[in-house]
Amino acid sequence: MNVLKFGGTSVGSAARMKEVATLVRNGQQNIVVLSAMSGTTNSLVEIANYLYKKNNDGANELINGLEQKYYNEVKELYSTDTYKQKGKELIEYHFDYIKSFTKDMFTAFEEKAILAQGELISTAMFQYYLEEQGENSMLLPALDFMRIDKHNEPDTSYIKENCTKLLKDNPDYAIYVTQGYICRNAFGEVDNLQRGGSDYTASLIGAAITANEIQIWTDIDGMHNNDPRYVDNTHSIASVSFDEAAELAYFGAKILHPTSVLPAKLGNIPVRLLNTMEPDAPGTLISSKQEKDRITAVAAKDDITAIKIKSGRMLLAHGFMRKVFEIFESYKTPIDMITTSEVGVSVTIDNNKHLEDIVDDLKKFGTVDVDTNQVIVCVVGDLIADNVGYANKIFNALKDIPIRMISYGGSNFNVSILIDEKYKKEALNALSNNLF
Repeated sequence: MNVLKFGGTSVGSAARMKEVATLVRNGQQNIVVLSAMSGTTNSLVEIANYLYKKNNDGANELINGLEQKYYNEVKELYSTDTYKQKGKELIEYHFDYIKSFTKDMFTAFEEKAILAQGELISTAMFQYYLEEQGENSMLLPALDFMRIDKHNEPDTSYIKENCTKLLKDNPDYAIYVTQGYICRNAFGEVDNLQRGGSDYTASLIGAAITANEIQIWTDIDGMHNNDPRYVDNTHSIASVSFDEAAELAYFGAKILHPTSVLPAKLGNIPVRLLNTMEPDAPGTLISSKQEKDRITAVAAKDDITAIKIKSGRMLLAHGFMRKVFEIFESYKTPIDMITTSEVGVSVTIDNNKHLEDIVDDLKKFGTVDVDTNQVIVCVVGDLIADNVGYANKIFNALKDIPIRMISYGGSNFNVSILIDEKYKKEALNALSNNLF
């Protein structure tokens, strides 16, 4: 059995849903994970914001506009009066539920219930379409088996037990349709997976059932060896390792969230990235296999802030680094890169929410300099220390670009370089010209 995930663009219209139906009818038994139709989740977030502000008129206006959009898609999706009516009733049911929140108190719990409606609607619409086409399919409600624990982490034992039980109780379907992103929390309330959303759902299901393969279908033909928005003539990468994929995802490759394929990695289940718009394209295969002696790709992470703490008196003192890290921990601000010298330490962060407070606390230990509008350029591949010549290629390519920080050795797959954002395009192109 395979797990096939389709994102919001892939199911963004009636026409797209029909194309997805063609792709999942492939003679194999598949679990199909769907996101909400493109734009829906953003609209639901905006509706929730109006409800928080008690602007019920503004919320109703947005709700009515989104509801009409769905009625239009229903007319296009189904060909028979019976299913047009079923689709209409489905939309009425869900939007009556959303409208009910304009008449009562609104909290974070209600917001999560509203945000779940996008996936609940898209999967029900798709299942109705498969039924109308005579397909042997069923809806597998994610809220019946997808759960997070009290730490907001997936409860993998619960997911495995309940997902496999549902499949065992309903063994004879060719296609199982389920929702991405949504789940229940430890208290049984509707919640969501946050990181990686529907990709995370697909990976968790794949690991739970020991799938043959997990397929992530988007509107991009796999991972590229550089950012096609800034560099001409990039190409998709045929295969990458799980570790390389995680590095690329973390440092800017938007096709995946960095944690979303972790369950697949732990279960050693291959993940294939495919393009709904070009279904015959080979895409990218992510697996445990690491290709040797290769620079795989370049990615860039924007909106980085560099913080340098200089303190000749404190740096060599016992516990200094711990105290520095505890400041970032206290503000729940992760560090991306770190470099040290005898008189200072430099770190980077990608979240400036608590920057002012962090800097104030760091000044207790030394002088602090801050550089904003920085970019981390990440070179990923087989970069173990025994490989000779790669560092020379990388830094020769960047010989005309001022470098703020360099980080290497944290893994065997990544060299990270911090530069000012004004040099980003030049750096990405220079690396492409010299490395590929």
